[in-house]
Amino acid sequence: MPQCLSVTFKCAGSCCNDASLIAHGKRHTGDQLYSCNECGKRFSSRGGLYSHANIHTGKYRCTECGKCCGNNSRLDIHSRIHSGDKPYKCYVCDKAFSRSEDLNRHVRVHTGDKPHKCSLCDKSFSQLSHLRRHEHRTHSSKRPYQCPYCDKLFKTNIEQKQHLRIHTGAKPFSCRHCSECFTFSNQLTTHLLKAHDEGTWLICHICQKKFSRSGHLKTHLRRHEGAKAYVCSECPKCFCTAIELKLHLSKHS
Repeated sequence: MPQCLSVTFKCAGSCCNDASLIAHGKRHTGDQLYSCNECGKRFSSRGGLYSHANIHTGKYRCTECGKCCGNNSRLDIHSRIHSGDKPYKCYVCDKAFSRSEDLNRHVRVHTGDKPHKCSLCDKSFSQLSHLRRHEHRTHSSKRPYQCPYCDKLFKTNIEQKQHLRIHTGAKPFSCRHCSECFTFSNQLTTHLLKAHDEGTWLICHICQKKFSRSGHLKTHLRRHEGAKAYVCSECPKCFCTAIELKLHLSKHS
């Protein structure tokens, strides 16, 4: 079995054949050789492109909300949003998830494991998506994705797609208990907690205040700790969040 050499690709993975090894290696190098003729999105493997093409053809379309998926398994996973099926349960807090990968990421909240390390600084992350977001926001100045409505630029196509919903008014996340629909998934999660008591509140261990989103809890904990990592370049003031710093900087300007 060909091994994915740690010297070359910085991982200990293994592949069943040479083709799989080459495709896996492209994930490390960032090579994206296959381009979609419809939207220009690029992929590191031909299989990834073929799966993506099904989204444009509507081959795997959700009958509830009309969302198109790349393959049948992804459609099955997506349908759990509407059915409420969550077969993967955390053994520590009993929180349930519709996807196994979501459970695996959640478990790291309890274990504190942060396996994804930034190659440009000393920061580590529990989720690969958090690492990629960190690399884009912290170490890259490129913003190749432009909004066709307001010309705003974005570092990732996911950020661009989420922003486009503001202009189009698309609300792909629907509540299964009532007629409410939402632009973003975290809005649906918050709604389910507040309106239907479905889900798990995140509770501050210091003051017992409840939060629906982990980011809000982390920001809240910084206030308890007195951590103010965002420093004003115009004066000595420090802030807990980037938004607070941005609002403060507007006063200087």
